[in-house]
Amino acid sequence: MIYVDNAATTPISRRVCRAMWPYIIGNYGNPSSIYDYGINNKLVIENSRKTIASTIGAKPEEIFFTSGGTEGDNWVLRNAVSGCSSNDNKHRGHIIVSNIEHHAILNTCNELINEGYDVDYLKVKRNGIVDVSMLEKLIRHDTVLISVMLVNNEIGTIQPLKEICDIAYGYEIPVHTDAVAGYGHIPVDVNVLGVNYLSVSAHKIRGPKGVGFVYARDAKIKPMIYGGGQEMKKRSGTENVAGIVGLGVAAKEAQDTIGERTRVEFRTREYMKSRILKEIPNVVFNGDEIQRVSGNLNFSFKGITAGTLVVMLDKQGICASAGSACSSGDSKPSHVLKAIGLDDDMASGSLRLTLDHNISMKEAEYCVNCIKYDVFKLRNLVE
Repeated sequence: MIYVDNAATTPISRRVCRAMWPYIIGNYGNPSSIYDYGINNKLVIENSRKTIASTIGAKPEEIFFTSGGTEGDNWVLRNAVSGCSSNDNKHRGHIIVSNIEHHAILNTCNELINEGYDVDYLKVKRNGIVDVSMLEKLIRHDTVLISVMLVNNEIGTIQPLKEICDIAYGYEIPVHTDAVAGYGHIPVDVNVLGVNYLSVSAHKIRGPKGVGFVYARDAKIKPMIYGGGQEMKKRSGTENVAGIVGLGVAAKEAQDTIGERTRVEFRTREYMKSRILKEIPNVVFNGDEIQRVSGNLNFSFKGITAGTLVVMLDKQGICASAGSACSSGDSKPSHVLKAIGLDDDMASGSLRLTLDHNISMKEAEYCVNCIKYDVFKLRNLVE
């Protein structure tokens, strides 16, 4: 099996598995307990918090563990409007997000709109990068948050967060970034970027599913889950000790290996991109050529349905994606591809390949050969 869908999820690394194992089979003490069996697990959690904070230039007390990126996104958006009154036109609450955000952002915004809050969408250019020149035109007196993802999960484009934060700073508006597709793949320093909030999921960096973290500058975030007061009284519930340990190890491993991993991924990506564009007619490469993460490839093939192509590749031992795994059951064309100007035909023929450093050139060659064969076969069937 050749796995080229690492934007959907990643395998847990062996180092992460080894670190988690003692907390799965034996060290099960509740971190909130006052005896040593629980206190030791509390110390382990705090060590993970320190490790993760160091990877983004944050303070440990600014890191809050969650169940993953979706919870983090919901938490930050809900926090932004928590002091607003949807019945008061002067203080209604207004949020700005990009129009290529993950559904964890977009669907939460839909709910906020239903509740009486206002949302404006910052458009992207044809290359999939937000048009920063339009941002100030959207800012209002009651804008309470700007949320733009660090890296798009479908087309891999890296967004100009520092420019966005520089503008927002002048208006004293906090900025959130969904960093799920970027953290561990590009260097992230919250002080360089200037963001106030950042959300991450462990399973995108060879960590376990069901755990992530939110960074909140100066810990300025209100609780969304109430209970026993865990996570510095910000996010109650008994902590997922094994998951948090795994996240900490995955974060450190991702940071330590980022240089070599991205070099290998870039080399493989450029080989596959070059061959596909040269050897398959009527294909478009989606997203910016330069401002993108090293392992992302997104192509639109004219005249085919990508879902069928993915099934054909699966039978050939290749795991790929027709778009975001989080919306793979949706028959509509990707909102990201529509946002960059593709028509329904080209958007429906989009294949996403997300590589990691373990794919060999032989495997990459096999993938390209299969894609080429399958695309020609599908087009011949249509004709």
